[in-house]
Formats: sequence, C-alpha cells, structure tokens
Amino acid sequence: MIFSLHFPPKLRFSDEELVAFCLANPDLNLERDEKGEIQLMSPAHGLTSANNSEIIGEVIIWNRRTKAGKVFDSSGGFFLPDTSMRAPDVAWVRKERWDALSKKEKHSFPYLAPDFIIELESDTDNLNKLKSKMKKWVANGVRLAWLISMSQKKTYVYRANGEVKKVSFDQKLEGEDILPGFEVILADIFEI
Repeated sequence: MIFSLHFPPKLRFSDEELVAFCLANPDLNLERDEKGEIQLMSPAHGLTSANNSEIIGEVIIWNRRTKAGKVFDSSGGFFLPDTSMRAPDVAWVRKERWDALSKKEKHSFPYLAPDFIIELESDTDNLNKLKSKMKKWVANGVRLAWLISMSQKKTYVYRANGEVKKVSFDQKLEGEDILPGFEVILADIFEI
C-alpha cells in the first residue's frame, strides 16, 4: 500500500533535504513523485517479497556471470530528470555508467535512470497506477522495464520506443539487447 504525504510548495524537500530525511529515517521506504509529493510504501507481504527475491536473484546471477553492471534492490533510489526520486523493486545500470559516477554520487541517490527496472505488483497495488509509473520510468530514460502483474499472471514489457508487450508467466522473458543473454520464465521461479 502507498500513502502520499502532501506538502505545501514552500515545504517541499530539495534533493539534499530528501537525502538527509532518508538518512535520518532509514526504516522508511519512500519515493518522491515529479510533483514533489512523498509516497510512503508499506512493507511487502511474504509472498510478494519471496517472489521479488526470486526475480532479483535471477538478475544477480546473470550479472555475476556477465559482469555487465550493477544490480539494485528496492531500497536503492534514483533521482530522475523529471525531479522525482524513485526506487524500483529491481534496477540494473550498465557498468560504464556506474563507473562514471563519483564516489559521492555512489553514496547518494544517483542522478541517472537505470537501464533496466522491474516493478512487481503487490496485493495492495493499483495496476493502472503502476502502468502509469512504468511510462514515467521510460519517459525518464529507462531503456527496458518490466511490470510483473501477479493478479493477471502477465508481465508488461515497456521499451524505450514506447512499445508495450504482454508476456504470460509461462512464456520466456528476455533481456533483449539491454541485458543480452538474460532469460527467465516466471512460472518456473514464482509461487503464485
């Protein structure tokens, strides 16, 4: 479940204040949308968390083999061009982009859109709101994004060119040219 905190415009966090707030409240899982509103996310239920661990594990195994980049979990936030700060369930950034960041940038929320992200629908999520969020990820520079809908047992694959494709859980998902050689069949790893 997501709760939004609405602040008057004069009280909105700057990027530096948001980082300081997050550091002072490490137990909070939050994002800032492009309007400056803070959204608090409740912890995931057991099954959602277990399934998220399975998919992040697949990305980590692929990345260890290829050494192609860095993998981030849901506690890793990114400042995006639209001024939002988002933290997807899974993110991946190409090695050369990560290596180009300074040490200071790596110790904060980097100003970059991941190359690949995954959002996993939980029991309390609104699928239409998640679809809107996915479009924002892509509009901000994400090259490949997967919205895994547990309720529909389908993955919505968003591409940088605006194309959206649906893939059922028993079909193979591929990392395409963003994560070359990455393949997974969600029915093989998820408990539904």
